[in-house]
Amino acid sequence: MLGIMFKPLKRSLLLVPLLLLAGCNTIVMNPKGDIASQQADLIVLSTVLMLIIIVPVIFLTCFFAWKYRQANTQAEYDPEWDHSTKLELVIWGAPLLIIIVLGLVTWVSTHKLDPYRPLDRINASTPLPADHEPLVVQVVSLDWKWLFIYPEQGIATVNELVTPVNVPVRFKITSSTVMNSFYIPALAGQIYSMAGMETTLNAVINEKGSWEGFSANYSGAGFSHMRFKYNGVSQEEFDNWVARNKSYGKELDRAAYLELEKPSTKHPVERFATVEPELFHAIVNRCVVEGTVCMDTQMMADSMRNRTDLSPDELAILIEEAMCRIPTDDANPLITSSKKNGYDSVSN
Repeated sequence: MLGIMFKPLKRSLLLVPLLLLAGCNTIVMNPKGDIASQQADLIVLSTVLMLIIIVPVIFLTCFFAWKYRQANTQAEYDPEWDHSTKLELVIWGAPLLIIIVLGLVTWVSTHKLDPYRPLDRINASTPLPADHEPLVVQVVSLDWKWLFIYPEQGIATVNELVTPVNVPVRFKITSSTVMNSFYIPALAGQIYSMAGMETTLNAVINEKGSWEGFSANYSGAGFSHMRFKYNGVSQEEFDNWVARNKSYGKELDRAAYLELEKPSTKHPVERFATVEPELFHAIVNRCVVEGTVCMDTQMMADSMRNRTDLSPDELAILIEEAMCRIPTDDANPLITSSKKNGYDSVSN
């Protein structure tokens, strides 16, 4: 009697996982940006191709277990059977075709969705003109917060990212310390931020709204709170937002950045009306602190030490100029000679 009463309850428990999944945020499969949409389509296509093999295998496994169960005395018994050419073709041919198709899809999508590749369309029906200029946003992962610098607008924000709808955006990404992963599921796939390096992500948002961005790579105690709001707005709203930031924001110079760089969790949204020029370059090249030699300058000086077309005195002058970052002067014969030989002593 009790067994009969509990049978419906046991069956209903099987639905609990489905109810839990119903509350999940499926933004990865319902993105708002063209790049993320193409990535979602790729996930669906790959899954369907693999299910073409997986579903029949699972079905046949259950079918054979049922058909040849011990109680079924009507099942065929053929101890002499050992080979079937048709069956071998199906068993090996179908997976081989699936692998070929998956390989082709992977090859095409890897190049098409390369985060470094400039966009060639707004969405599936709207191509981009060849002479378009993307909005540049410089991204710095800090402990444990995100800094966004808009070099063209001359502003910066902490834990707040805003871009216009249907406008290509080029993110230039780096880290102040440890490696993180810049990820906005609604916009595009994740890409790593690393100290002393600059990575790039090209993307576009196609719908107005507010979504979450975060770090997808563990980076210490405050990692779980390393989140920010990403807002897709109209061009007019974006211009107004920039103007508001310029009206009441603070100045982001090297001293302010060094203070901001200190570890903190649950950092509030912070806005800067002005940004010191070349700050992002200094962050990437590890030379924010005054008097520190930038990595690119040091590497340029190191490369010059291998030159054999200059005397020791001339080489010393070139290296000193490179280390001091003296502006290029075409009247200086040493610098002119250096540029002609493939070296630029003042290159950034």
